[in-house]
Amino acid sequence: MPARSVNGVSVESDQAAAPVSPASAETRDLPERRTARLGLSGRLFLVTVAFVVVAEVLTYVPAVANYRIEWMSDRLAAAQVAALVLDGRTGEPVSEALEGRLLAGVNARAIAVRGGGAQRLLAIEPMPEQVADTVDLRDVTALSAIRGAWRTLVAPVQEPIRVVGEGGGGFDRVEILLDEAPLRTAMIDYALRLLVSSLIIAAAAAALVFVVLQVLIVRPVRRLATSITAFADDPEDAGRIIAPSRRSDEIGQAERALGRMQRSLADQLRQKRRLAELGLAVSKISHELRNLLTGAQLLGDRLEGTEDPTVQRVAPRLVGTLARAIRFCEATLAYGRVSERTPLLASTPLAPLFAELPDLAALAAHPVSVEVAAADLSVQADPEQLGRALANLVRNAVQALDGAAVPEAAVRVVASRAAPGRITILVADNGPGLPARARENLFAPFQGSMRSGGTGLGLPIAAELIGINGGTLTLDASEAGAQFRIVLPEG
Repeated sequence: MPARSVNGVSVESDQAAAPVSPASAETRDLPERRTARLGLSGRLFLVTVAFVVVAEVLTYVPAVANYRIEWMSDRLAAAQVAALVLDGRTGEPVSEALEGRLLAGVNARAIAVRGGGAQRLLAIEPMPEQVADTVDLRDVTALSAIRGAWRTLVAPVQEPIRVVGEGGGGFDRVEILLDEAPLRTAMIDYALRLLVSSLIIAAAAAALVFVVLQVLIVRPVRRLATSITAFADDPEDAGRIIAPSRRSDEIGQAERALGRMQRSLADQLRQKRRLAELGLAVSKISHELRNLLTGAQLLGDRLEGTEDPTVQRVAPRLVGTLARAIRFCEATLAYGRVSERTPLLASTPLAPLFAELPDLAALAAHPVSVEVAAADLSVQADPEQLGRALANLVRNAVQALDGAAVPEAAVRVVASRAAPGRITILVADNGPGLPARARENLFAPFQGSMRSGGTGLGLPIAAELIGINGGTLTLDASEAGAQFRIVLPEG
């Protein structure tokens, strides 16, 4: 037997549900396993490493370029000292041994100083005809420094390079001619030492950031995810509801919100389960009660044929009461047993459906008119389900007018195009309207009826039928009578 719906709650039948095959369960869990390979912790670690690497690159490259400039500046400073030594020996010959020691101290091939309109040159080798590069330290930009450092490391030259800088101690300018190999060797040594120290610092920083993120974010989020998963496995187990921490940040707010939601869902599920069990019991009772009442009705029909005046006066009322009780049992069974099928949506003209509604006026003992105005409109809906919904609404209105004995009672059903692509159907009557208590539970099964003998199922069924067809059913605010509004897609 299939599951039955009672009061909006699915009630399991006696037949066990088909078990889920292990293969399907494994297939269902496969995306979760793939996602678990790189969780939030791993992603945060990769992001942290990426940011640390970017920060190191942004500082490492300028540091190496700046080291090249400082190295050449130190050579220029040593060249100035050598020039001062030469200037102090004015008029005295300078031996080649002294020149060699001075040039070796500067690590240069030649030194040239200019000042006071004179220029002095210190060199023990013939000057080369050309140099590979000229570096003017008086006008160095960050970009040119980085570009020069890159060239020195990647594309070293065999020819000497010329370095120019500001002079001091009476000199206007100092120039040196040096080989690039010692500079490149010093830069590689510095770059390696800087790289090792940077990696150590970066690893320590990444580890510290990772630990902080683990403690402050990852573990609380994992706790939230674990609580959600455990709660989903057994929502009615109060022990699986998360216990919020004392945190006042967004994580703490999420924990408290999740706890409230889990408690609310657990209460609702327990209530739904009890209602489902109660609905199943009511269905069984109604089934047996209907059989008993049917037998009593048959006996009542026989009593109508007797000649006893008292029996003839009481029998019709007895039969009517039994008939209402049987209808109530049948409506209860139908609501608890039927699960509406998937609608067969099609372009449905309203005129044929509206044409059947005036016949419902015959249900009233007092005169009630049913007026319809469908125009030439169509909706996208299942015609059988829409017809049932309209019949329920009109039947409720007719019975309400009949019970209130309203003079010139009338029910009006009007269709119009209120908005592009949407059709509005109004079902209105001029009766006494609905009290506040009925409005609160209007679409709740067994609770919305204010008529004696009513089941309170007409409006819930109509709302369900309109809803599964992609529409809405609402009650408009009105001073007199009741007006229901149906909105459906245009066909």
